[in-house]
Amino acid sequence: MPSLKERYESEVVPNLMETFQYKNIMQVPKVEKIVLNMGLGEAIHNIKILDSASDELAAITGQKPIIRRAKKSIAAFKLREGMPVGCMVTLRGKRMYDFLDKLVNITLPRVRDFRGISGKAMDGNGNYTLGITEQIIFPEIDYDKIDKIKGLNISIVTSARTDEEGKELLKLLGMPFKN
Repeated sequence: MPSLKERYESEVVPNLMETFQYKNIMQVPKVEKIVLNMGLGEAIHNIKILDSASDELAAITGQKPIIRRAKKSIAAFKLREGMPVGCMVTLRGKRMYDFLDKLVNITLPRVRDFRGISGKAMDGNGNYTLGITEQIIFPEIDYDKIDKIKGLNISIVTSARTDEEGKELLKLLGMPFKN
């Protein structure tokens, strides 16, 4: 099976050029990066949850996540500036295409009663954000070693100018949108 990048260059680019009447191949939108973010508010009370989340995110992406810290103190949440509150990974290049391929072909079909993802989660600039409630849908996660179910956000950043272009790009790359 050809990689997702090869499929993008051979099938998606000509299709998008025909659909949107681009004059130059450089106008065709592409996926620039994928950002995975795991926010952990419980890390304020239990710092070990951050280590397990970091290990799980590293297993999912193949890249070491960075620990995100609080920018402001919020007394109501007993949060101080500089406390760790989550972890995130930014994927680019080959790892980005490998992750997107795995997400579309392996991970999302593993979700129970899956009927497609919402097409309304575009941000107005052609970027798409997907929320996953359980990290156990990824095949790299060992179900027996999970201490707590954690969710994560996946943001797919494209160079598309409109939501219509971004959605069409993701649809041609295999993203299973609802009808």
